[in-house]
Amino acid sequence: MCLACSPFGSVLHAPPAASRRGVLGGMGRLALGAGAVGFGSLLRCAQAQTPPDPSGAADLIYSGGPIVTVNDAQPSVEAVAVRGGRILALGTRQQIEATRGPGTRMVNLEGRALLPGFVDPHGHVVMVGLQAVGANLLPAPDGEGNDIPALIRILRDWAGRNAAGVRRYNLIFGFGYDDSQLREGRHPTRDELDQVSTEFPVLIVHASSHLAAANSKALELAGVTAARPDPTGGVFRRRAGTREPDGVMEENAMIAVAGPLLGRLDEAAWLSMIRAGSEFYASFGYTTCQEGRAMGPVVGRLTEAADRGLLAVDVVAYPDILGAADQLGGALHGRAYRNRLRIGGAKLSLDGSPQGKTAWLSRPYHVPPPGAGPDYRGLQTAPTDATIEAVSRCFELNWQILMHANGDAAIDLMIAAVREATRRHGPGDRRPVMIHGQTLREDQVDPLRELGIFPALFPMHTFYWGDFHRDSVLGPERAENISPTGWLMSRGMMFTSHHDAPVARPDSMRVLSATVSRRSRTGDIIGPRHRVPVMTALKAMTIWSAHQHFEEATKGSIEVGKLADFVVLSDNPMTADPERLAELRVTETIKEGVSVYRS
Repeated sequence: MCLACSPFGSVLHAPPAASRRGVLGGMGRLALGAGAVGFGSLLRCAQAQTPPDPSGAADLIYSGGPIVTVNDAQPSVEAVAVRGGRILALGTRQQIEATRGPGTRMVNLEGRALLPGFVDPHGHVVMVGLQAVGANLLPAPDGEGNDIPALIRILRDWAGRNAAGVRRYNLIFGFGYDDSQLREGRHPTRDELDQVSTEFPVLIVHASSHLAAANSKALELAGVTAARPDPTGGVFRRRAGTREPDGVMEENAMIAVAGPLLGRLDEAAWLSMIRAGSEFYASFGYTTCQEGRAMGPVVGRLTEAADRGLLAVDVVAYPDILGAADQLGGALHGRAYRNRLRIGGAKLSLDGSPQGKTAWLSRPYHVPPPGAGPDYRGLQTAPTDATIEAVSRCFELNWQILMHANGDAAIDLMIAAVREATRRHGPGDRRPVMIHGQTLREDQVDPLRELGIFPALFPMHTFYWGDFHRDSVLGPERAENISPTGWLMSRGMMFTSHHDAPVARPDSMRVLSATVSRRSRTGDIIGPRHRVPVMTALKAMTIWSAHQHFEEATKGSIEVGKLADFVVLSDNPMTADPERLAELRVTETIKEGVSVYRS
């Protein structure tokens, strides 16, 4: 089923080309209206796996450009042969010519670079799809949401273009506003969002995905009044001097409002969003992506999408262990994919986000958020006892667990929980993962190695929020060490580098650039000691990420027997200017020998 033909596609339409940038900028090529063509030359609807040549010859041979294998034993080759969706052989052109048969298709890279397909260490494919159909509120360079009047204008325009969808789902929705980049330097209020509509609920999600703002109608429908207390692990921000909610919601308070509003979406909408998300990932060279916190009906929707053949790439899902534990341990839980989907383990969130000033720190924020005192240190979103028991349960059942821990206080709790689980159930190759680790202290690094906790870091923050971390969130000293890859590299530890889409676009070249250069929006280098070589950054996006997922035997490098998952780049990142890596383009993505995206 092509996305353009889906029922949801006839309800929510993409914005005009002139306004489609940033997260919707790549998404801009994704049109959800009737008759649209998704992602330019996206081929998944039209192509199927080519049956292997019965002679035993290669189905495909790639040559004519640099081939970066990300395999230290054989770093580069001249040609790669593929048969039956796997790598048959690699070496010199003369060597690979021996695998050529009468049915072999020869692919000339024309000077472009072939690399292993990127493996997503952490992101949210379903929310990426939701973002695809909502109003793009991101600031420059990824959108036009640079001040509150612009947010109001974008939301009004989106509601006008999507009038049928707004009536059907009773919701005006936008994604990606960022108070740290708005000219006003604050969140929009319910009163300002009432300027968009007083008839329909308006919900806009912060770029961090840990906060949101709503209009008066949305608060009314959710029962958020002056009398409603804050939920555990969440805050309804209030008008100054009163208990009246001002429309801004943090963490679990956001979930309490967003859940019922988004629950109005029907199956057609969910399937369209999931398809859109997987296709957007493919456009950035990812051949494996992640649903890093599956809540409520998400696993069921993903299963339906997989069974209908709507996933462009592999998806590894991690249900929330505190909110969706019943979805763990079933037929999809394990290392084998079914129709490109598997459940890799569980997710546990211990705190919020640093740019939203809800990450749980051991020391106060440099500049506390509105309404918070000078000792404010963020939010613990999962109780200590529940955290310890959840991690122990995963260890007992040999489930992998991803633990969202941005603040160093949250990391302390994570380390304590893993230590206790290890004491109870013994060591083993479970590969528990620390997600984000933005304010990881150096004294916490050795316990990660000791306990086998795999660090999945977020250096991309240095570009998008590095200046804000330095000036407002953490102050200069702590900001220098956000996502401290240098401390890990000096100890010979593997790590991965992610985008956490839709917090940022799943832009692989921006991930690569930030991991290497750590340049902020203003050009400052945030923590020079944590810059890494290009090959190290590539490993953090390919072979080390495959290892994080227990898939290093089949993915992450170009080696004989592994899946033919590739990305083609406009230039070779190993020889390109390291300060211009973000300018490289993904020109093609290949999943098991089949082109799933081509620009």
